Amino acid sequence: MFAIIQKKIVPLQTNYLYMKNAEIKNIDDWIIYRYKRGTATFSRHELVADFSDLSEQTVKNNLNLLVNKGQIFPVFKGFYSVIPISYALMGIVPPEFYIDDLMKHLNREYYVGLLNAATHYAAAHQKPQIFSVIASLPTLRDTTKRNIKINFIATRKAIPPKWRKAIRGENGDFWISKPELTAADLITFQKEIGGLNRACTVIYELMETVKFGKLDKTFFEYVPTSTIQRLGYLLENELEQQQQADILFSKAKTYNCKFQKLPLKNNNSVENCKINAKWKIIINEAIEIDEL
Repeated sequence: MFAIIQKKIVPLQTNYLYMKNAEIKNIDDWIIYRYKRGTATFSRHELVADFSDLSEQTVKNNLNLLVNKGQIFPVFKGFYSVIPISYALMGIVPPEFYIDDLMKHLNREYYVGLLNAATHYAAAHQKPQIFSVIASLPTLRDTTKRNIKINFIATRKAIPPKWRKAIRGENGDFWISKPELTAADLITFQKEIGGLNRACTVIYELMETVKFGKLDKTFFEYVPTSTIQRLGYLLENELEQQQQADILFSKAKTYNCKFQKLPLKNNNSVENCKINAKWKIIINEAIEIDEL
């Protein structure tokens, strides 16, 4: 349960369904009542709807008071999470606690990806400083609250359900990318994690859980062919993963991926660079695996 709320907030007369219950006399009672019954997040829209007799400003003042007292956390514009007592001293709530509720509120398909997904497979040994969420369009603006940054990465393609999995969190399940998609995304979105060397470092650790033999048409429809080429080249020539690279190559051919000549590293010069014939990669970047 979160920290006890002092009863100094405006008393209410409303049509709220639960007002018949003696537990609910004001906004903090409303939050506590819901939390006791398993609902740890809420939107300002819900609050305004249930407390229709209050002005927007009064609701805003009440919410600001609870935020300042460290009893609720402003997750996103107009969306809040209760701060459980286990996080009361920090005054913040980790994104894993509320991300699924938030994305449902925003009506977006999503999965937690990149380094945050890799940590669940013991492939990123340092806790990421940024919480990466791949989400359906329209694009969401990144948000930073009390040193917690959520980076929303938009995908134009429908997220394939097969390549994400549910993880049990403190406040219910949330979605993360499976190891195979995590590996691909680390290449696709390498700029978001610090570059290609960092991506290779994590992928090397991740390969213990990757099973490319399971790949199907939905994977190759979602993942860019350019990512398949770069990932395959790196597995075979930099990460000592010949068997995995061979499986990926075979699957790519099965599902008619059309390889075209492209640089290993975008925006680097390709002048006088060698070309890998199998993966059609212009080798314009020297890979150095970082120490974990």
